[in-house]
Amino acid sequence: MKIFLCCAAGMSTSMLVSRMEQAAKEKGIECEISAHSINEFNDCIQWGDVCLVAPQVKFKYEEFKHIANEQGKGCALIDMMNYGLLKGDLVLDQAVSLYHRHAIVEG
Repeated sequence: MKIFLCCAAGMSTSMLVSRMEQAAKEKGIECEISAHSINEFNDCIQWGDVCLVAPQVKFKYEEFKHIANEQGKGCALIDMMNYGLLKGDLVLDQAVSLYHRHAIVEG
């Protein structure tokens, strides 16, 4: 599973990505997680399975969700509290749930 997070510049999300990677390792979940700016969305959606949108760029969420759905990919908005408190385990759970939910719908 390939997860990418979209934020304003791709920088502020790097600490959350680290926490998510740590949680994935602890839970034995194989995945690739990366952070990117909203300007990189169109490239990232080509290879990613799940896009999580950071709260500070939620104005792009509906557009990204529409594009992701057209390409058979999952897209969700990260909960503001989970983002702010760097709850990598909960954000990872959100991504995994979205991935499985989407795989069931598509499969």
